[in-house]
This record gives sequence, C-alpha cells and structure tokens, in this order.
Amino acid sequence: MSAAKDFEFPNDVIFPLGDLYSDEPPLESELHLRQIILLLQSLELWWRNRNDFYAAGNLTIYYSQRQRRSEEFRGPDFFVVLGCERKVRKSWVVWEEDGKYPNIIVELLSNSTASTDKGLKKQIFQDIFRTPEYFWFDPNNLEFAGFILIGGTYEPIEPNPEGWMWSQQLNLYLGVYEQKLRYFTTEGNLVPTSEEVAEQERQRAERLAAKLRELNIDPDTI
Repeated sequence: MSAAKDFEFPNDVIFPLGDLYSDEPPLESELHLRQIILLLQSLELWWRNRNDFYAAGNLTIYYSQRQRRSEEFRGPDFFVVLGCERKVRKSWVVWEEDGKYPNIIVELLSNSTASTDKGLKKQIFQDIFRTPEYFWFDPNNLEFAGFILIGGTYEPIEPNPEGWMWSQQLNLYLGVYEQKLRYFTTEGNLVPTSEEVAEQERQRAERLAAKLRELNIDPDTI
C-alpha cells in the first residue's frame, strides 16, 4: 500500500470568499449559545401567531450609509426588529429593510467583550441605531442592566421588586430566573419554552387522570 500524500487543491479551483467567512463574532461559550437560543425560541413560541417581527441571534447587521457591506456592521448577540416581514434572512441589511434598525438589542457580556458592550456598542446603538431599548446580561455572574432611549440618550430602566425590567417594545418583562435571562408576562408568569409547555401539558393530563380515577372512571377508556 502506497504512503498517503498530502492533499492539494487543483490549481483551477476558485473559492468564493463571501461564502467562506462570517462577520458574526465567535460565541464566547456554551452558556452564551444556550442563552441566545432560549431568548430566540421562547419569543418565537410566544409570538407564534405574529408575522410582523424578525428575531435573530449572533447575526450581522449592515448599516453603511454608502450601502457597502464591507464597512459599518455589527453582530449583536440577540435583537428584535418590529414591523417587518417574518422570514429567514442571512443577515440584516438596513438599506434593504426600509431603513429599519432593531427595536431591542441584548448583548451577553464576557470578560473579553464587557468593556465594548458597555462602551462603544452602547454608543453606537444609542447614536446610530437609535434602538429604543438595550439590555446586557452576563451568563456567568448574572449581571443584568437595561436602558431605554429617552430624548436621544439611554436612561437606566428601573427594575421591579423581583429585579425584572419592563420592555415596552416586547410588552414583556426581562429578568433572571434559574441563572438565565427569561421573559415574563405583565401578570408575572414565565414565558415558557416548548419543552416547558410540553411538561405543563403532561402534568395537567396526569392531574385530570387522577381526578377521573377518584370518580371511578378509567381515563384510558375515554
């Protein structure tokens, strides 16, 4: 058997550069990834009957005034745009979306990004994006803060007694629950994930079956 040789690409193969890299920053950790998925999936489930929004995580936003993708772009950890078509996108290109910027942005802090998230990015989201609400959350130490744009300047959002902060854009609270950033309704109920909904339905079915057995009714025969 001949010895294996190092593989070499043929000289006539051309690689399209635009398909080989992403402008999105790398995720800091598995905690960050799971938090993004949690925010995205629970909101999409809660708004499952709505078609007037776009939510995404770790996706590039292009906002160059000269409409060039090679300049002026950011990749927020999580953002929501309201008043737009709900469809899959490879990126959010402001000049192709009627000039719309995110209505709400959430950045997940880490040791390497915290200073930028609290400084430069906050300034960009305030002065250029004019994003009405900006939140940050650290999945490691649970630091949580929120800001609302008032008169062109971000002002801190005051938390309620539970430590949750109201989002006018989402019409939901954001707060820390079991070491994760979650949504809560105006009534204080946790906005569930699909797994939590399934568990609730299972428990409800078990309670109903137990009640039927108390009445000498076999639930399996109904």
